[in-house]
Amino acid sequence: MPRTAYVNGQYVPHNDAFVHIEDRGYQFADGVYEVVPVLSGKLVDEERHLDRLEYSLSELSIPMPMSRRALQLVCAKVIERNRLTNGFVYMQVTRGVAPRDHKYPKNVKPALVVTAKQTKPQAAKILEEGVAVKSVPDIRWHRRDIKSISLLPNCMAKQAAVEEGAFEAWMVEGDGTVTEGSSTNAWIVTKDGVLVTRKANHDILNGITRLGVLDVAGDTGVKFEERPFTLEEAYEAREAFLTSSTNHITPITRIDERSVANGKPGSVTLNLREAYLNHITSA
Repeated sequence: MPRTAYVNGQYVPHNDAFVHIEDRGYQFADGVYEVVPVLSGKLVDEERHLDRLEYSLSELSIPMPMSRRALQLVCAKVIERNRLTNGFVYMQVTRGVAPRDHKYPKNVKPALVVTAKQTKPQAAKILEEGVAVKSVPDIRWHRRDIKSISLLPNCMAKQAAVEEGAFEAWMVEGDGTVTEGSSTNAWIVTKDGVLVTRKANHDILNGITRLGVLDVAGDTGVKFEERPFTLEEAYEAREAFLTSSTNHITPITRIDERSVANGKPGSVTLNLREAYLNHITSA
């Protein structure tokens, strides 16, 4: 079935969906985005995703393109028109179309694009064997809490990982601490069984799945700490995993050329994954 996109007030065939060449997203990466999972035709953690969208926009002084309720209706219509059951909805808001100039233009209407994509279930092999990550220097700007469409450093990191046969890249600061993945949040389980992930501030994007994992960790009694951890600490960890809206909780069994513990997905990771999936399914 042909896909449908929403572009600045119109529902159009996906292949005919275009923005103006002077859209500031195209010219300056002056915009933000959200990727919201869809399960059984419903958005997952919709309110948290919209909260983060509003936060990112406010940090860049971009107004919401429409009311929150109207945006929810647009997303629902995109899901309906694409007959989407399991997949994700992608929302992108830019400052809008204006003659090229570095300073923010005045009286410009934000541009909104909403698309949807069907996805397949995660391969069983990934859960059975886990995935590999490659460490790379973190060369990004210092406002990673904003879900900006300026993703070139992330793309470079992901490509470096792929070229080494890895699933994801973990970005590392000059002090040796891991910030996050190119499109995921990073986690370890220490030898003492403590779940560790970096505190959400300007250093990382506060992932919605990250928040969900912290919810279920607290509910299931897993001890956790929000603090930086070093790459060396990750090498010696009992378990490691990554989280994102499209990957949920995915076990990591190799970091660079080193196996994590026995090289198999750990029990804490798999139990948290089961609890999290039950959480979002019931919600």
